[in-house]
Amino acid sequence: MQIDLQTLWYLTVGTLVVSALLLLWERQAHPGRAGVLAVLAAGLVTFALGCVVAIHRSRFPVALGMAATNLLMMAGYLSVLNAAAGLDGRRYVRSSVCALGVLALAWAVAGTQFPSVFWNHVSALPIALACGLTAWLLLRSRTVRGLRSRPLAVSISAGHAVFYLGRAFLAPVLVQRYGPDMLSVVAKATMYEAVLYSVAMPMSFLALIREEEKQHLLRLSQTDQLTGLANRHALFERGARILAERSGRPVSLLAFDLDHFKAINDRHGHAAGDEILKLFAETARAGAGPDALLVRLGGEEFAALLPGCDARDAFRRGSEIASRFADAAARTDGPGIPATVSIGLAAPDCRDLPGMLASADGALYRAKRLGRNRIERAGPNGLSVAA
Repeated sequence: MQIDLQTLWYLTVGTLVVSALLLLWERQAHPGRAGVLAVLAAGLVTFALGCVVAIHRSRFPVALGMAATNLLMMAGYLSVLNAAAGLDGRRYVRSSVCALGVLALAWAVAGTQFPSVFWNHVSALPIALACGLTAWLLLRSRTVRGLRSRPLAVSISAGHAVFYLGRAFLAPVLVQRYGPDMLSVVAKATMYEAVLYSVAMPMSFLALIREEEKQHLLRLSQTDQLTGLANRHALFERGARILAERSGRPVSLLAFDLDHFKAINDRHGHAAGDEILKLFAETARAGAGPDALLVRLGGEEFAALLPGCDARDAFRRGSEIASRFADAAARTDGPGIPATVSIGLAAPDCRDLPGMLASADGALYRAKRLGRNRIERAGPNGLSVAA
């Protein structure tokens, strides 16, 4: 079945309007990304307006109709570019306005003299540049790094840029070789590709935003609200992955329990107790090392999984954390409440996470029995030994 060029224009308008409405509807479900979705929807509406002007451009002077269409299309692509930048909290509004001004000037100066060349070939270059920059921003984005849908979004913008580069440089060669009839073929190919882009591009952005929110909710489910540390669920999920990927490197585990914490709550109130918990979390975060998985197991119990850290180094880190915490808690510019921590170090022969936790707990209970405010380590087979 043959589809004429005007039908393709109308089909593109329809897909753009539907996609824009879908993005506006999705703003309710993603309030944190409402601005990005609004900018992207505005870009799609601008594309649609450009298509409408293109359909009726014969009613305008030749250069004016082509220039208006091209400027509207470029405004749409620059909106998509700003939506990509908005994922990282950036905007290029002033640069976009300047780019449109330069393009309008180019149409006014040279487009009136060579309208066909500008419409069929030259106007493809700024579109290719805008799409290439969009793909680059998505590729370099910190926010969407690691998301499964990022390569798809990058590929769609990059593929669109490559298509328009081909239209700028390859289409003139084909026209020269096969005659002016190739312009109609190129125009139809452009519209077919536009229909695909008008669906795939907004859907790829929506996939990024949905996946980003899913990752955010996952992080919330694995984060302790009071201290900002990981929680028990995160320990077993991420800890198992750390143990599986250690490739022969040592991995140690420290178990912490704040001493006499119930008495602190009873004597000073739960608000003061919360401050002590947050102070310990800050102290342990600074002392455990950048690669450590530090978690709050519940109440006043914490743990630190230390990849690449042998028992001797783990013992040193645990001792430093205990000393710094006691000093920080007693300082007058801090809580001013004496507080200490007992620590257990898992035996070096443990290979699975439950075993390491059980071993560290055994050593921790020994530290409690021996007077608290100390670190004990478990020996082979889970036996506790003097530190």
